[in-house]
Amino acid sequence: MLHGSLTPSLLAFAIPLIASGILQQSFNAVDVAVIGRYSNSIALAAVGSNGPLVNILVNLFIGISIGANVVIANYIGRKNSNGIRAGIATASSLSLFSGLTLLVIGQILARPILEWMSAPADVIALAAEYLEIYFLGMPFIMIYNFGSAILRSMGDTRRPFYSLLIAALINIGLDFLFVGGLGMGVAGVAIATVIANGVNAAVTVYWLYKEKEPYRLEIRRLRVSGSELRKMLQIGIPAGLQGMVFSGANLFIQAAINKYGADAMAGSSASLTYEAYCYFIIAAFSQATVAFVSQNYGAGQHERCRKIVVHSMALSAIFTLIATELIAINGATCLSIFSSDPGVIGFGVERMRTVLMFQVLACSYEITGSAMRGLGNSMTPMILTVFGTCVLRLVWIYTVNAHFHQFDILLSIYPITWVITGTMVIIAYIYTAKRRLTGNRRSV
Repeated sequence: MLHGSLTPSLLAFAIPLIASGILQQSFNAVDVAVIGRYSNSIALAAVGSNGPLVNILVNLFIGISIGANVVIANYIGRKNSNGIRAGIATASSLSLFSGLTLLVIGQILARPILEWMSAPADVIALAAEYLEIYFLGMPFIMIYNFGSAILRSMGDTRRPFYSLLIAALINIGLDFLFVGGLGMGVAGVAIATVIANGVNAAVTVYWLYKEKEPYRLEIRRLRVSGSELRKMLQIGIPAGLQGMVFSGANLFIQAAINKYGADAMAGSSASLTYEAYCYFIIAAFSQATVAFVSQNYGAGQHERCRKIVVHSMALSAIFTLIATELIAINGATCLSIFSSDPGVIGFGVERMRTVLMFQVLACSYEITGSAMRGLGNSMTPMILTVFGTCVLRLVWIYTVNAHFHQFDILLSIYPITWVITGTMVIIAYIYTAKRRLTGNRRSV
């Protein structure tokens, strides 16, 4: 991270992350595909439409794991072994707390939120069943997310990929066994996901337990350091709140989509799977930006920090554009993996043409926002992103969409808000870089 050519280093860091993201998304994608093939559009809608709800509940803690990444990476840049140990112990403790908290919240709130979202009566019972089982695996999901954040802070994105690969293969096998073989339906795919996430968490803990000092995870050292917790929360809570509010806005959009019926829900969910795949390209280079900028900022290499942002932006845009256009051009074929229903495919293709084809625009605010977090400024990108991608979307739902009530007009707010948000965050990054990438300031 601190030396050598940036493009090969960023690619070496980001490509395993992209693969990890694809594998992680494949947990849900395989669930959706298997249900779509062995069941009906109602079961498909029940499994596939829960993404925004899951995200709104977990994003706060995933944001805090980003804070852990920044803090530990900064200590690595400064070669502070005691800080590294304290950061890892605090992050590991937080993973257990966050996972158990989400387990309880999911059991209590799953059905009430589905009812508020206007989920159709023929979908809500199956959707609630899926979520209640799915949230039993939240401790495993959080252990993996915090554990992989620790590994990424060291520059290691390969081992999180290996653990996900093992878990994804288990998930696929169990999905076909439970649903195709035993006919367990929605409950079967949920149970398969919980088991696979458990294996994923166990492998991640094993990696950390075998790590050399000062990076090794030791159970006897698990404790929360007040000073490290404050640093992680200072960076992580704004990032997490941004993700929560972002998912909250998408929850309102999902509620609006639900009013078009089960075919729209299923088609939108299938298309959303491909959006998630492509978004992981952006997310991988965003995480690379956080880790590289954090370490180089800690090492006082300010000019390299600036170059990291330029290289990450270019690479993320190129890879995202290639992926989204190839999928959108072959939209009907890609969607046929999930359903053969013409109504479902029609809604899915419409979403691809309206949203997926323009997803590259999100690189503008994701990369620059991550750079600001790496520099210790997490509040500014949160505020701007919440306004640009959340507030404006809610206004659109209750004004423009309420007047026209057309599926494509509802979804057109995505590219509109990407342009507005990107413009604002780029300007904020330029200002932040001028202030922070001068002098000798090195810690977050």
